[in-house]
Amino acid sequence: MEIILLEKVKNLGTIGDQVKVRAGYGRNYLIPQGKAVAATENNIKVFEERRTELEAKANDSLVAAKARATQIDNLGTVEITGKASDEGKLYGSIGVREVADAVTAAGVEIGKNEVSMPEGAIRAIGEYEVTAILHPDVGTAIKLSVIAE
Repeated sequence: MEIILLEKVKNLGTIGDQVKVRAGYGRNYLIPQGKAVAATENNIKVFEERRTELEAKANDSLVAAKARATQIDNLGTVEITGKASDEGKLYGSIGVREVADAVTAAGVEIGKNEVSMPEGAIRAIGEYEVTAILHPDVGTAIKLSVIAE
C-alpha cells in the first residue's frame, strides 16, 4: 500500500514522503490516526495544497515539545510513593500511568503514551530514570524516586 505521510513517523519518514507500507499498518493505524493518507492522484494534489500548513503545524508541535522537555528537565526528581515490604519490594508495581500522573501532578502535562519504560514496570523502591518521548525528535529523561509510604 502506498501512502503520503502527513506528519513525521519514527522509522518511516517525514511530512510529504510517499512510502510503501503493509496494508494493515496503513489501513488500521496510520490512516485512522491521521498520520497518512492513501497516495491517490487526488490526495497528492490536496496534500500539495496543504503542505505549508502541515509543515507549520509540525514545526509548532516540535517547538511545544522542546518547551515541555525543558520543563521536565527543570522538575528535578519526581517522587512516587507506594506501599512496600521491609525488603523494599513494592506491593504491586509502578507503570507508565503512575509516572504520567506523578509528572502531571508536579506541574508538566504528560500523557501515559508519552512515557517509555523499556525495562518494564518498577517493582522496588529506589532511584530510576525513564524516558519521555514527546515528539519523534524530542525525548528527555524523567528522574524518579520511588519511596515507601
